Amino acid sequence: MTLRTILLPFFLLVVCVLPGTVLAQSMITGTVTDKYLSLLAGATIQLKGTRISSTSDSAGNFRIGPVAKGNATIFITYTGYKKFEQTVVVGDSAIILSVILTESGMLGEVVVTAGSFEASDKAKGASLTPMDAVTNAGSNGDLANAMRARQGAQQVGEREGLFVRGGSGEEAKQFMDGAWIRNPNLSPVSGVPQYSRISPFLFKGILFSTGGYSALYGQAMSSALILESVDLVDKSSASLSIFPMSLGAGFQQLAKDHRSSYGVGVRYGHLSLYNSVIPQQQDYFRGPEYLMADANWHGKTGRTGMLKIYVNYAYNNVGMRNPDIDSLALKSGYSIRGRNLFSTISYRTALPHNWKLDLTAAYTFNRDEVHNSLLDGKNETVTIPGDPFGPKNSSIASPSHFAQGRVVLQHGFARSQAIRFGGEHFYSDDRTRYNDTLTRLQDHLTAAFAETDLRLAPGIAAKLGWRFEYSSLLNQATLAPRISLAWRWNNYSQLNLAYGVFYQKPENQYLMREPSLSLASAEHYIINYTRKEGNRLLRVEAYYKKYRKLVSTDPVYDNDGTGYAKGIELFWRDKKTIRNLDYWITYTYLDTKRKFLDYPYSLQPSFATPHTLAIVAKRFFPGINTSFNLAWYMATGRPYYEIRTDPATLRPMIYDQGTTRMYNTLNFSAAWLFSFFKHWKNKDFSGIGFGVNNLLGTKQVFGYNYSMDGRNKLPVTLPATRMVYIGLFVNLGIDRRNDLINENL
Repeated sequence: MTLRTILLPFFLLVVCVLPGTVLAQSMITGTVTDKYLSLLAGATIQLKGTRISSTSDSAGNFRIGPVAKGNATIFITYTGYKKFEQTVVVGDSAIILSVILTESGMLGEVVVTAGSFEASDKAKGASLTPMDAVTNAGSNGDLANAMRARQGAQQVGEREGLFVRGGSGEEAKQFMDGAWIRNPNLSPVSGVPQYSRISPFLFKGILFSTGGYSALYGQAMSSALILESVDLVDKSSASLSIFPMSLGAGFQQLAKDHRSSYGVGVRYGHLSLYNSVIPQQQDYFRGPEYLMADANWHGKTGRTGMLKIYVNYAYNNVGMRNPDIDSLALKSGYSIRGRNLFSTISYRTALPHNWKLDLTAAYTFNRDEVHNSLLDGKNETVTIPGDPFGPKNSSIASPSHFAQGRVVLQHGFARSQAIRFGGEHFYSDDRTRYNDTLTRLQDHLTAAFAETDLRLAPGIAAKLGWRFEYSSLLNQATLAPRISLAWRWNNYSQLNLAYGVFYQKPENQYLMREPSLSLASAEHYIINYTRKEGNRLLRVEAYYKKYRKLVSTDPVYDNDGTGYAKGIELFWRDKKTIRNLDYWITYTYLDTKRKFLDYPYSLQPSFATPHTLAIVAKRFFPGINTSFNLAWYMATGRPYYEIRTDPATLRPMIYDQGTTRMYNTLNFSAAWLFSFFKHWKNKDFSGIGFGVNNLLGTKQVFGYNYSMDGRNKLPVTLPATRMVYIGLFVNLGIDRRNDLINENL
C-alpha cells in the first residue's frame, strides 16, 4: 500500500465535506482524541452558557451549532479525562477543532491491565516515565535496570536483561513501536552488565508486561517491555554531558510549522581513566570502550498521519584477563568487539469510518567477534591439548541479519470498544564461525493476530485475542489464545483476570547444536487488584505459570524440560502524602522450579530467589534546586550448583550446591540544577550529577564458578564494590527541571 493510496481517502473526504462547511459557517466541528490520537466516542460537547450540546460519534467527530458570531466557549467532558475548555471567535470562516483530552488522576474507563504496568503520561502515578529511568538511583539510565525496581523482577546483578517471574533473561523481550529490539544492550561480557543502546528519552509510553501481554506481540515467554516513541519533540533543544567515563552530545530540531522534527545524538565512553581510580576485579588490557550514535526524523502526514524513522549504531570493544578457574597459575584472556545497527520506520494514521492503520519495518545487523586465550604469568598465549585447557584458545565470529515487517489495522466502536488484527514477518540469518567451523541458521517466522476490546456491561471489560505463528526453521505452527477480564466497581478500584499461552524459539546457541528443537511454551494465569486514587497506587497480583518443552542439554539436546512459577506481588506508589516526595515499595514472593539445560531434575533456577524487596524514594528541594534519590534493594540468597557429568552413568549429577548470601544494596544519586547563561535567549538548564551504587559497600555474591574437576570454586561478584560517578550535564532550550520537580502531582 503506497502513501498515495493511504492519503487519497482523506483528500476525497475533504473535497466532499468542505463545501458544506463553507455554507454552514455558524457551525463548529472537530475531532476528540486522547494524547495518542486514539479516537474518543461519546464525549459531551457543550456551548457554555447555552443549552446547545452534542456528543462525539464513533470516529470521535462532533458538530455543534448554530453559533452566533462573536466569542463562544466550547466545554468538553469525557469519563476518566480532565475537562476541556476553549474560547473561539465565530466569524465568517469555518471553525474546525482538534481536541486532545488528558486523563484525570482516577482510573477512569475500565481498562484490562492484568500482568501489565503502563508508564505513559496517561498512567503517570502507576509506574515509570523516562525521567524515572534516568533518576532512579542505580539504574544508570537503562530502562531494563530501572524496571528491576518493579515487582516480579529479580535482582540479577552480574548480567544485563530482565529476569521476570522465574523466567531467564532470554525470555523477556523489548519492542519499540512494534519492532523487536533484538539486541537491546551492548555485546555481552561475562560478569559485567552492559549498557543499553537506546536512550529512555525517546519514549512517551512504557508498558512493562510481567505476563499476559497482548496478542500483538510474541516470542517472549515471560515478559514484554513495550516502548512507544515520542511523536514530535515539544521544542528545539541541545544537550551536552561530561563524565569521567563518557562524553555525550545531541540536539533535537522542531520545524517552524511544528509538523516535523529531527535529531542526532552521540555518546562515547572509555573507562580506562575511571578504572585506574576505581580498581576493578577484571584486569582490562583494552577498553572498555563504546560508541553509541542515533538519528531520528518524525513528521506529520496529512491530518492524522505520523511517520517516524530511527537509526541507532553501537560499537564496543573490551579485553580483559581473569585467573583461570582450572589452574590458578594461568590466566584466561577474553576480548570482544561488537557492532550493531538497528533501524526502524513506522507509520500511523487514522482512516475513514473509524479505522486506524499502523505499519512498522525494522532491520538489525549485529556482529560480535570473541577471542578466548589461555595465558601464562607473562600474558603470553600457551597451548595445552585436551580438556579442560584445549578449548580455551578459540575464536568466535557471529554476524547476524534480522528484518521485520508488521501491519496492524484497528476499527473503533462506541464505548471504547475495538477490534484490531494484522500480521508480521520476521527474517533471520544467523551465522557462527567457531575457529574453522561455520554454522548457519535461517528462519522465516510468520505471525497473524487478532484482538478485541469489549465492554460486556457497565464496569466490565474483556480483551480476547489469538496469535498464530509458523517457523520455517522448526517447521512448526502454533496458535496461542490470550484472554483478559476486568471489573471496575468505582472510580478507584478494579479487579483483573488474565490467561494466555506464550511460545518462544530456542536460543541460537542451542539450535546451532540441534536444529530439530521445537518451540517452548509458558501458560500464564493472573489475578490482580488495583486501586488508584489521585497520585497513590496500590496493586496486588498473584500468578501461576506452567512451562513446557524447555531446552535440556545433558545428556542430549532435546525439549524434555518442564517447570513452573507461582507467586504474589505488591506495588505501592505515593506521590501525594509528602510534598515533592515520590516513593514506591515493591515486594515479590516467587516459588519456581525447572528441569532444563543440564539440571538433572527439577531445581530452583540459579537466577531466582523467593523474596525480593525494593524501596525507591525521590525528593526535590526547590530552595536549593537539588534532587536526592535513594534506592534500596534486598533479596534472599540465590541457589548455586556444581553440575558435572557422572562418568559412570554419563548423566548430569550435582556435586555441590548451596545458597548465596542475601543481596543487599543501597544506591544514592543527586543532581544540583543551575544555569550558565541566565540572560541568554535560549536559556540553558544545567546541572551536576553525582551517584554511588552500593553505597554501603556490601559484598554481593551472585553464584560460583567451578573448575572442571570441582577443586576450584570462585565467587561471582561485582566488578568493583562500588560504582561512583560525577559529571556535568547541560540542556539548551528545554527545561527538564519540571520532570524532576513534578509540579503536576
